[in-house]
Amino acid sequence: MRILTLLICITTLLSCTMKETRTIATVERLDPALDAIVDTEVSFEIIAEGYEWSEGPVWVESTQTLLFSDVPKNTIYKWSEGKKAEVYLTPSGYTGSAPRTGETGSNGLTLDASGNLVLAQHGDRRIARMNAPIDAPKADFISIADTYEGKKFNSPNDVVFRSNGDVFFTDPAYGLPQQFEDPTREIMFCGVYKASHDSVTLVTDTITRPNGVAFFPGEKTLLVSNSDPDRAMWYAFDLDENDSISNARIFYDATALTKTEKGLPDGMKFDKQGNLFATGPGGIWIFNSQGKVLGKIKTAEIAANCALSGDEKTLFITADPWIIKVRLRK
Repeated sequence: MRILTLLICITTLLSCTMKETRTIATVERLDPALDAIVDTEVSFEIIAEGYEWSEGPVWVESTQTLLFSDVPKNTIYKWSEGKKAEVYLTPSGYTGSAPRTGETGSNGLTLDASGNLVLAQHGDRRIARMNAPIDAPKADFISIADTYEGKKFNSPNDVVFRSNGDVFFTDPAYGLPQQFEDPTREIMFCGVYKASHDSVTLVTDTITRPNGVAFFPGEKTLLVSNSDPDRAMWYAFDLDENDSISNARIFYDATALTKTEKGLPDGMKFDKQGNLFATGPGGIWIFNSQGKVLGKIKTAEIAANCALSGDEKTLFITADPWIIKVRLRK
């Protein structure tokens, strides 16, 4: 009996040790300027796990809550300090009754100026606002944009608001049952769009697989990531007073690294100083506002998106089955 008890204790100890020592992420420091953004004693913690494809994190300062999508599960989860992650909203991206395959759930999440949850819905093929308070969610949605020139979008992926209320979003085909070859596609390119005052305009159709989208501080330049392994780049577009694009350019080209690193340019967030946290090959790339790579947070699982806490001292990363909490600074 004593021997059996001893064996159980040893097995439990080894199991706990293995869990505690598994590699979550590491920091690759490429420039001394990174030290002002990421402490040398940075910590990593898996705060939730077991998801099929975690995406679209958004920090809700009013409730001190992280919301994130599990796209294939058609569900949004919430996490807060000291509590386990739990279901927040389902269905989140497909509200139809007919069975369908593909990645049906919400992807990118954000908040509008009034604190309402706004979702890029793969299954319903639209950008929508949840018609319920943020702290009392329900699967009731109001469309913000669902068609362009009378045609359904492919599957809106990521979304960002400008301070004047305009909505910018990307529309690749990842959420369709057969993705880019799906017979239900009505728009045969993958666009970046603006929705404003009940109208939708095309910003650009020149990116093969537009994914993450964000504004540089000042909102005069739009950044779009391209999750195409043959053109794994971030593109910058200046916007004039009528929102016509000019000075279209490659912000950074990471295509060569797709041969050796897992992951592609995907979701991203700017901090208040103009530093960029962008998912890409290997994990999270950290750029300064001039486009110089200061370092990387290299994740053991493929990173899809990230979000900053209100004080910007904590970064949350959706990394396939994991949600990683990174304490950047004390």
